[in-house]
Amino acid sequence: MPADTGAASDSGADGAGRVVVPDWPAGTVTLLAVTEDDGTPGLLPVSTAVAAGDARVLLALGRRRASLAALRARPRCALAVLAAGDVAVTLHGSAAVLADGPDGAEGIAVVELTVLRVQDHNSPRFTIDGGVPWAWVDDEARERDAATRAALQRFA
Repeated sequence: MPADTGAASDSGADGAGRVVVPDWPAGTVTLLAVTEDDGTPGLLPVSTAVAAGDARVLLALGRRRASLAALRARPRCALAVLAAGDVAVTLHGSAAVLADGPDGAEGIAVVELTVLRVQDHNSPRFTIDGGVPWAWVDDEARERDAATRAALQRFA
């Protein structure tokens, strides 16, 4: 048997060849990769990403964020997910803004990532026990987060 090289593999497809996005716990900090105006890569943490079907992820970005402007101009992106449940994937795809300032969450844009490819980083040599732990430190931020998640659910 060949040695495990630890290299990531493209997987995440079911038996019919459809892309299948894994589930991960709500609030998991993911990393969104975009292409900045000057062509350099940009990477930002996103705590609102949720799997919303076989080849679909929804996330919220602040309407004034440079990363949102970058996605509007250059929709190709990737989302890295390292989460409890042994989830270690990069989701490659294309983003589209579904809503600017939905009711109850006027400060955000709802972004849909159509996943074209799932790159699996799992290896028999390790397991992912959890993602980055974090928590809101004030009531106003917690309330905004709840409103954001409710807005995302309306598009799921």
